[in-house]
Amino acid sequence: MSETVELATQPLGIPRGRAMLERAEWAGRAFARYDAPTVRRIVAAAAEAGAARSKELAEQAVAETGFGVAEHKVIKNLACSTGLLETYGDHDYVSMRLDPAGKIVEIPRPAGVVLALTPSTNPVATVYFKILIALMTRNAIVISPHPYASRVCAEAARTMADAAVAAGAPDGAVQWVEEPSIPLVSALMTDPRTDVIVATGGTAMVRAAYRSGNPAIGVGPGNVPVLVDRTANLQRAAQRIVDSKSFDNSVLCTNESVLIVEEAVADRLLQHMRHAGAYLLSDPERDQVRAALFPDGHFDIRFVGKDAAWVAEQAGVRVGPRTRVLLAPFDLPVPEEMLAHEKLCPVLGVLRVPSAARGVEAASAILRIGGAGHSAAIHSEDPHTIMSYGAAARVLRVAVNVGNSLGSSGIETNLAPSMTIGTGYFGRSSVGENLQPEHLVNWTRLAYNAEATEVMADFSGLSPWRAPAGPVPAYPLASNAGQQPVAPVASAPQRDQVDELREEIRRLIVDELREIIRG
Repeated sequence: MSETVELATQPLGIPRGRAMLERAEWAGRAFARYDAPTVRRIVAAAAEAGAARSKELAEQAVAETGFGVAEHKVIKNLACSTGLLETYGDHDYVSMRLDPAGKIVEIPRPAGVVLALTPSTNPVATVYFKILIALMTRNAIVISPHPYASRVCAEAARTMADAAVAAGAPDGAVQWVEEPSIPLVSALMTDPRTDVIVATGGTAMVRAAYRSGNPAIGVGPGNVPVLVDRTANLQRAAQRIVDSKSFDNSVLCTNESVLIVEEAVADRLLQHMRHAGAYLLSDPERDQVRAALFPDGHFDIRFVGKDAAWVAEQAGVRVGPRTRVLLAPFDLPVPEEMLAHEKLCPVLGVLRVPSAARGVEAASAILRIGGAGHSAAIHSEDPHTIMSYGAAARVLRVAVNVGNSLGSSGIETNLAPSMTIGTGYFGRSSVGENLQPEHLVNWTRLAYNAEATEVMADFSGLSPWRAPAGPVPAYPLASNAGQQPVAPVASAPQRDQVDELREEIRRLIVDELREIIRG
């Protein structure tokens, strides 16, 4: 069984954190030699163990963070455990690939040690997701959770780690930080034994990952516009938007932020939304809600993942206890309008436009305010409008006739199911797709001479990997041992550069953590 990784009594646990990476590197080297059947067995065991605790850990996540709806988190937890197993069950990131026509042999190579930064809003699902795609690609992974969700993230990671090791994974292939701290996260990100950082969280955290000096995959924030034109099935669109905006109380970054509706059908759409559980705020009520959500021009994270009735009560607005979404009308999609910014709670901005073409322009304006590269949604039956919208919006996924919360995350569409939404060059991200296992593996290519006279050898039946003969020997100095390996001492110039980088990382992380702590 995998041992719990607790932080050392040394200052802020940094030596213990470095020992975790050393142990992960040891496990990763062994894991990289495993064959495909063994890897499939390990992945299946971890996924099934995670699914078995999906409800229990969903409830723990809500209890620890105060964010979201437990029943909705169960859906995400299942999608990111056995759901991933179903999606990638016939994918092979272990066996070599042959291209006889091109005379190329491709050999998969894991990244090595993955440092996974996970958020407080989707804690269990993101931990499940990142562990499984690491296991599928034979990577070792260290989970560094957000402090606001550290206990439930540790329990989720322990669940999958124990199952994976029991199924044959090297002990240490899955580890986690029990008590995250700013200096510890900084040390993990900048350590040369970290081969790639996969960062899901606030902008400050993602930027810190990119500045760490190690390869990083990070994503930017969302601010999803949803356009409804006159050709849409209004009743279905209304139901889907309300369901999506209220899903897990809007903690997914894919939740709709601003509804843009063609004037000709606006009143009918809003009436259908009221029947689905939305409440249309009057202008004075809208102003009260805006003031509560953005008291100093920034979103007050007290409201993250809280239900619509609670949000309304805090703003001094009376609504029914079963209200699912608050609709907040505004006139102009400009940065000064706070309701045009991302809102991780069930408050949906509403903007009327005279035509679908103006709606496309308005959506583009919303994305200039925030959310570039992330996602957008449209409800329409007109292929011309849908195509125009997709071509104009600076995003890399557009959900059509589906709620965007589960649409762009791949749970209710055929996009790759993911808790990490790549924003590409638009959003200053290195990945433009939903994160998936293939992003954690590279391929060594054996390329033959292209001349026809040079014949490629027959590689059929060969494999560069094999099943382990027995359990992988434990790392000789486990991360819970009393002694710690001594890290090499850097020269004075190197220390100055590292200290400067860590101070910058510390500042960025503090900015994000301060918002959580003050809530």
